[in-house]
Amino acid sequence: MSCNVAFIGLGVMGYPMAGYISKAGHNVTVYNRTAAKADKWIAEYKGSKADTPAKAAEGADFIFTCVGNDKDLREVTFGENGVFKTIKKGSVYIDNTTASATIAREINKFAKENGFGSLDAPVSGGQAGAENGALTVMIGGDQADFDKAKDIIDCYSKKMKLLGVAGNGQLAKMVNQICIAGLVQGLSEAINFGMKAGLNMKDVIEVISKGAAQSWQMDNRYETMIDDKFEFGFAVDWMRKDLKIAMEEAKNNGSLLPITEVVDKYYGEVQEMGGNRWDTSSLIKRFRK
Repeated sequence: MSCNVAFIGLGVMGYPMAGYISKAGHNVTVYNRTAAKADKWIAEYKGSKADTPAKAAEGADFIFTCVGNDKDLREVTFGENGVFKTIKKGSVYIDNTTASATIAREINKFAKENGFGSLDAPVSGGQAGAENGALTVMIGGDQADFDKAKDIIDCYSKKMKLLGVAGNGQLAKMVNQICIAGLVQGLSEAINFGMKAGLNMKDVIEVISKGAAQSWQMDNRYETMIDDKFEFGFAVDWMRKDLKIAMEEAKNNGSLLPITEVVDKYYGEVQEMGGNRWDTSSLIKRFRK
């Protein structure tokens, strides 16, 4: 069944995600802060564009947001021209932004008070996962809202799961980013060590990637790390934003993140090298100064 869908935010993730929803036969209206990106999207996919998030959300059964951070999210939802100005009762709002659990809970409370559903649904899988419609989606919210929205979310996902109450999707994404930070640093040290030892690291990774050391980072980033190529993928600036959210949440729940804190500082060194927009695998650049 075709549904009316609004999609707010056409970055490297949102652009193809909205595209997959359109390809599935839904009526998609997009909004992007930079209008040229919305123009490009409607030239490539079937759909329409709106001048504000509020106009995009008018009459929509499902409203998606995929923006930069809590501030951006607050602007496109609670703002003067935000989706909550026009959202209809009975619809479901789905946020794919990596944001704080605090704002996810705030939005969910507002949704309950105003007769619509709300899911915090951050994604993992990077630009490649978005472009291939194969993202992992971690979801917080009510079962009834999840049941309504799951077929639409499935358009761009290979795995999704409801993980409990509002905010739990964002907490799960923090777990995800904590894991990635440690893995990328370990992989950086290993590749640097092997190259210093005179090994053909592409051959080495080809072998060890079939054993216990295997990871998504190893499979998808080893060649570009060896070749010193980082002008793509998930930017260091965004990773530091995500790690900051996780470290702040750790203060709330009393957990310790010693490795994450160190890796965050290492990413700061990469930023000082001008690597703000480099892929997260650029941690290895610290060994190549």
